[in-house]
Amino acid sequence: MDASELDYELPQELIAQHPPAERTGARLLRLHGPVAAPTHHGIAELPQLLQPSLLVLNDTRVLPARLIGRKSTGGRVEFLLLEELPRSPGSPGSPGEGGGRWIAMARPAKSLKQDVAIPIGDGLAVVPRRRTEDGHLEVELVCDGPVHDALAAHGRMPLPPYIARDAQAADLERYQTVYARQPGAVAAPTAGLHFTTELLAALCDAGHELAYVTLHVGPGTFTPLRAEQLSDHAMHAERYEVPQATADAIASARTDGRRVVAVGTTVVRTLEAAADEHGQVIAGQGRTDLFIYPPRRLRVVDALLTNFHLPRSTLLALVMAAGGIEPVRAAYAAAVEARYRFFSYGDAMLLDVEGGAP
Repeated sequence: MDASELDYELPQELIAQHPPAERTGARLLRLHGPVAAPTHHGIAELPQLLQPSLLVLNDTRVLPARLIGRKSTGGRVEFLLLEELPRSPGSPGSPGEGGGRWIAMARPAKSLKQDVAIPIGDGLAVVPRRRTEDGHLEVELVCDGPVHDALAAHGRMPLPPYIARDAQAADLERYQTVYARQPGAVAAPTAGLHFTTELLAALCDAGHELAYVTLHVGPGTFTPLRAEQLSDHAMHAERYEVPQATADAIASARTDGRRVVAVGTTVVRTLEAAADEHGQVIAGQGRTDLFIYPPRRLRVVDALLTNFHLPRSTLLALVMAAGGIEPVRAAYAAAVEARYRFFSYGDAMLLDVEGGAP
């Protein structure tokens, strides 16, 4: 597939800069397969739009991983923590306790001196230790107590670059799903931002079942395609976990003839990475650099709830693999014409997966 097939025209004013007043205030475009025209709804209608199904959600929790400090010369330095590294055998503490070592991005990176601490705030500093082979930094966080407390006090939410404003206090809540449990992401699984506890309860009352996976969304979410052929693009690896209860729920849904609905592209990547050649999901944890794009067919999910994604992005390629290149292109054109809001804080689309259960 050529990267140019992922291009589309998007007026700048349709890029959502703030979340809607209410999580369930988002609009929902319903794509009914490759032939029918899209229909327009609200996200609150989701329990009635689906036959009783199994919805799989990503319970990763976004870290306030953007840290801003100043060198002794007064120059500003910005760090984005990407992933905490495992502790060495015999080292004190466990992940999340004390400072720990992390992989990070820094700006400006070239002027940083190895082993020279950059103060971030009272009780927190970042010490660059070494450069990694992929151009990132390994840093050590020095803090007085648990690192997640220090990040909560001094870190900022890592809003994506197309949101042209600084993170605000409200983003600590709104750039986080209501069911986020496992800290480790630097970007939100944005399809889940539309859900409230009340909407989740309404889904269950309507006969739907909920299950969870974890995929810690990394910076690869926003890495643009640099290759003209998608087969030449290398994905950033991300950590995932599929609990046994979720694998069992998917197997049960298959037996019962119920559809499996992925809430977000990260859920699709997780389940596809964890599935065997027959589409059976195997519980466990690991890392995946799986890049899903046409003509690959999905093996696990029957429908996908997702936000609208950037042109020439890996996420749009995955959506096209799920719903078909031309149907998705037509749906995006319909969303632009109807003035839907795009990207992380924008509206949503619900589509049937090609070859999935009706």
